[in-house]
Amino acid sequence: MDRIAYTPTPSRQLFRITLPLFLLFSLVPSLSRSASAQDIFGEANKAPADRTRVAVADFKPAAGSVDALRKTFDATLFNDLQNAGIFDMVSKSIAPPVTPGTPAEMNLGQWSPAPVSAAMVAFGSLGVTGGKLAVNGYLDDVKNAQFPQVLARQYSEDASEDSARQIAHRFADEIISRLGGGVSGIAETKIYFVHAAGGTKEIWEMDYDGANQHPVTKLGQISLSPRVSPDNTRLAFTSLGPDGFRVKMYSLLLGRMVNFQGAGTSSISPAWAPNGKDIAYSASGNGDFDIWISDVNGSLGRKVTNFKGPDMSPVFNPRTGGQLAWISGRTGLPQLYTMEADGSGVSRLTDTGYVSAPSWSPNGQFLAFGWNRKYGPGAPGGQDIYIMEIASKKWLQLTHDGGQCDFPSWSPDGRHIVYANSPDGRVEHMRIWTMLADGTDRRALTGPGNDMPNWSWK
Repeated sequence: MDRIAYTPTPSRQLFRITLPLFLLFSLVPSLSRSASAQDIFGEANKAPADRTRVAVADFKPAAGSVDALRKTFDATLFNDLQNAGIFDMVSKSIAPPVTPGTPAEMNLGQWSPAPVSAAMVAFGSLGVTGGKLAVNGYLDDVKNAQFPQVLARQYSEDASEDSARQIAHRFADEIISRLGGGVSGIAETKIYFVHAAGGTKEIWEMDYDGANQHPVTKLGQISLSPRVSPDNTRLAFTSLGPDGFRVKMYSLLLGRMVNFQGAGTSSISPAWAPNGKDIAYSASGNGDFDIWISDVNGSLGRKVTNFKGPDMSPVFNPRTGGQLAWISGRTGLPQLYTMEADGSGVSRLTDTGYVSAPSWSPNGQFLAFGWNRKYGPGAPGGQDIYIMEIASKKWLQLTHDGGQCDFPSWSPDGRHIVYANSPDGRVEHMRIWTMLADGTDRRALTGPGNDMPNWSWK
């Protein structure tokens, strides 16, 4: 599909209006070059055979155990560890049919021989006492018979399906952190996204694995581009209401809208600084959009770009907070740039096609973005997700021939990317997917009518 024909966001609409189609870049020297996953990720991109092999025993029923809660816990824990992308999981079909509830009941000899061949095994017990769900979880090193225990945790919450899921998430994250080099897991994180229904678009929230989808805003308007604050207390987004496109602010603690002043007659595409005190966004005062930075109330704003052509979709380097990536149409079709937060040190990273929606990796080394490298008259291409290593400007294409892909957002552990995809390019068919940061292990999280995902900081 022609890229201009696909315009579900304010930024796309504005670029459609302001950018002539004849501006191509065949005469501009290439600034970036392709790379393999090994080039970019190095040792971090381990094959499954090189990963720690982990088994999970079904948890043993304890006093007052509720079978439904135990099944929810078991399934959630296994899926969380499998979704982490750093383990070689032992299939439940070949795991020993035992349920050791305590270290004294664990027989490591059952888990070491082939075909199980586990290096680590998670196990424990689950029961309900006095309306409380009590879980005891353990992780043992199968190859260390003398001192096998790696982890032991106790949890207690009100007995419910949600509690069973949340405790499983918590225990999984503990295991992931312990075996994954101290990097926290993502099982307790949230994803915010745009949900379309009945002619409106609202901001919704879901768990990292697509469960527990529910609305956050109920404005009855067109709400876009959600961005959650680093401390998960506020949600900035763009809303199309009677006053046009404006950046709005919602308090997740108070459960209601709060004031955001902002600059210009229109404002879109907010982004949080890692300090949680500053917000960057794009605002128009004279018909041309520039990047502004203000405090969380939208006051004390300062303009950091001042060039003819729209500047949009800013995102802070989450590691330093001192650098921004953004999309600019100053030379024609929208391209990817970086600069210091004061507007200095501008660097152009792409030189061809149509670029959108940058997202910075947590370590500040990579940018993910949507890119149609073959965009232009007579050269129909496809919008896919790419990542670029900033230092070398090497890029890697993550999605291929899957339709329209856009709006990538990194997980806080840097191992995953969530994005939106429409198999036929129609915005109403957009759904949210997740994948590992090298483009493998893709999974759909939602059905159609969902777009613009944003992963929480933690």
